Amino acid sequence: MKVQLRHSPASAVARCYLAGNEPMRVESGAMVAHSAGVTLQAKADGGIFAGIKRSVLAGESFFVSTFTAPQQGGWVDVAPSLPGDMLPLTIQPDRPFFISRGGWIANSHGVQVESKWGGFANLFGGEGGFGLRAHGEGEVVVGVFGAIDVIDLQPGEPITIDTGHVVAYDLAMNFTIRRAVSGRSIQSLKSGEGLVFDFTGPGRVLLQTRNPSAFASWTASVSSG
Repeated sequence: MKVQLRHSPASAVARCYLAGNEPMRVESGAMVAHSAGVTLQAKADGGIFAGIKRSVLAGESFFVSTFTAPQQGGWVDVAPSLPGDMLPLTIQPDRPFFISRGGWIANSHGVQVESKWGGFANLFGGEGGFGLRAHGEGEVVVGVFGAIDVIDLQPGEPITIDTGHVVAYDLAMNFTIRRAVSGRSIQSLKSGEGLVFDFTGPGRVLLQTRNPSAFASWTASVSSG
């Protein structure tokens, strides 16, 4: 699978080119269009239990759509629900990634995507303790709210990131969770920041420039007002 991005960064669409008879997995509802001859099969990938874990715990759809190109090849366009950018993330056998809730859009046939416990850091950060573990070899297409920042940390290099802005990270990365103002809950609330990740390299972290949870809270406050 080869990925070409269009309309970035505000309204990105990923065109995924497939070789003859090549399949790809797509989040339910993420398909925008596809070329002639591409076939679709929707099922609970990995069985009913895996579908329940994916939908209830990881925040993704119960069903996964599998698109398969005809003998001459084809393409599938995919896009996220929220306005923003997309990125093809290369997965290598020795470099699995954790993808936060809502970030996964599609993946090539050589990559396995399964529900994964991301630690209490994600749970307490309000983003859900479960996400998705992408492992194997190939491409994963991720979507974000806003634009994407890709940060490659050197060995021992630290960075602090608000939990709601983390999209994906190397599973080998060391990280901890803490209040934005260390040891002071009231001060954290006053600052408008809740909890943050402290990552330490080496490794890659993907960020989104907008926070979906904060946007949802703002929308609710405007609607109720």
